[in-house]
Amino acid sequence: MLQQFTVDNFLSFKGQEVFKLKPGRGTLKSHHKVEPVKGFMVLKTAIMFGANASGKSNFVKAIDLGKRLVLEGTPIGSPMEYHPFRLHAENKKKDTTFIYVILCNNKKYEYGFSYNAERVSREWLKQITKKTEYTIFERNINEENPFDISYLLRLNKKEAEKQFLTVFAKATPARSLFLHEILSRNVHGNVTNIEDLENILAWFINTLKTIFPATPYKQGSMLKAVDDNKLKEGFGAILRFFDTGIASIDLEKVDFNKLGIPQDLKNFIQTDLSQTNTNEAFGSLRFEDNLYLITISEGEIIAKKLMIIHKRIDVDDYELFSIGEESDGTQRLFDFIPLILDFIKGDKVFIIDEMERSLHPALMLKLVELYFQFSETITTQLIFTTHNSSLMTYDLLRSDEIWTINKAANGISSLGRFDETYNPRFDKILQPLYLKGEYDGIPRFDEEELLKLIRLLK
Repeated sequence: MLQQFTVDNFLSFKGQEVFKLKPGRGTLKSHHKVEPVKGFMVLKTAIMFGANASGKSNFVKAIDLGKRLVLEGTPIGSPMEYHPFRLHAENKKKDTTFIYVILCNNKKYEYGFSYNAERVSREWLKQITKKTEYTIFERNINEENPFDISYLLRLNKKEAEKQFLTVFAKATPARSLFLHEILSRNVHGNVTNIEDLENILAWFINTLKTIFPATPYKQGSMLKAVDDNKLKEGFGAILRFFDTGIASIDLEKVDFNKLGIPQDLKNFIQTDLSQTNTNEAFGSLRFEDNLYLITISEGEIIAKKLMIIHKRIDVDDYELFSIGEESDGTQRLFDFIPLILDFIKGDKVFIIDEMERSLHPALMLKLVELYFQFSETITTQLIFTTHNSSLMTYDLLRSDEIWTINKAANGISSLGRFDETYNPRFDKILQPLYLKGEYDGIPRFDEEELLKLIRLLK
């Protein structure tokens, strides 16, 4: 699970912003907390409110970019993907820094890196205990010996393994993360113990899922490998629960290579599913008004087109529709069905941008309520951005689960957690106060400018 994420110098974030999922002192809704690693508590949920263009999407993009730099790397000869804060000259040359504090495999880790378009300046992985911390590896181009892998060398005692790790570290390209090189090359076959590195890679591959409203491919969600009939039953039950008017779904096997999708997207899907070290790799692809469920078996991608079944009103028969013929809200709901089926398994971190897109407020509320209802005994996290202020209520959330993001006049975004920034009483009705401007994260209207325009046009 994610306990903390730090972003520095990325798009609208000029300085360091820290997003913490450590619980505050509040005692209400204790089932919203979980202890995945002994001695380290974490919240299961965080909801981020903010005006349009406040930086909410940029925050999700930061988490996603760090993941992509780890898993996909940078093509040889290309600059690293680098998006500094551009409204200050100094920041255009300053490194961007991402830091993930992760709880997984009964350990707490801190993984971070600093970089610009031309090189990685720092990269490190630490294990943190209640009493101390251990540096598993550290990379710093400003040091005489840029790589400190002494901890890994102690774990791998054979001389050949030590030599391999030493040469491997020195050969890491300037525009590549050491962790990506571990993933992309057969390091495991040459050394005895890189368990900590593999734990972090598995977290990025299998656990961390970022979902944007407009992306055609929902990356590597994990869905238990079941036969088509059980999958149809699962989809159908959820669709009927949300009163969509849909009776069920059908799945039609199609040739993935004949769908006509761009080659770079095909390559990305192949890589994403292949990286997942499990038989349960699963993704969904929206393309040309159709939705495809994508799996991989023995290196071959298998695609099944999802068809929607509606019952006819005049005869005892059914009609098939494509997803493109459904309402925007129903189409959006289909994005979340794999998520709903998936999160019950646990050990996932879903980070969703604009979760409410095209969804009725009542449906959105029910989705979050369902999450809390079914997540009491699992360690899944749900983190999302939204404009839906009806969710800002103590009936649903703890104060440490509510975040606001605010962009100042100079273009700098900043984060604030309710329990630390405002600490409103538990009996406060938050939504009307938020909409009146008592808290950050709402649009600010300059009426004087509008009056100037009206006078000019008269």
